[in-house]
Order: sequence, then structure tokens, then C-alpha cells
Amino acid sequence: MFKKLGKKIDALILELNETKNQAKEEYADNIDELKRNGETLKKEFTDFKENHKDKWDEVESSLKNAGEELKNAFDATFSKKESND
Repeated sequence: MFKKLGKKIDALILELNETKNQAKEEYADNIDELKRNGETLKKEFTDFKENHKDKWDEVESSLKNAGEELKNAFDATFSKKESND
């Protein structure tokens, strides 16, 4: 009885190891593909910025200003709330 149980446990461990190795290979392939896609996207974005530099500079400046305004709004809101508490 214990021999059968031991063999079943050994078979289960072997199956788990095989499944683990297959998953590692699949994830490695997916990770490699994501890295390639990320590099492609980065290059395309860099090319876009270079080809539209004047417009991109304007957008970047507007985003910085919007970020500052948002920060100021949060600061004002939360400083009022803290003083009311």
C-alpha cells in the first residue's frame, strides 16, 4: 500500500516538474515578446517625438502646466480640509 502511494506521489511530483518547466518556457516566450514590443513602441514613440518636435514641445509644456494646476488644486483642497478638522 505504501509502495503504491509512494509511486503515485513520485509520479505526481514528476508531472508537476514537467508542468512547471512548460510554464517557464511559455512565460519566457511571452516575456521576450513583451520586451520586443516594448522596444518597438519606444522606438516608434521616439520617432514620433522627433518628427513632431514643435508640437510635442507644446504638448509637453501644456502637460506640465496642467500637472502643476492639478497639484495646486489638491494642495488647496486638502489644506482647507485639514484646517477645518
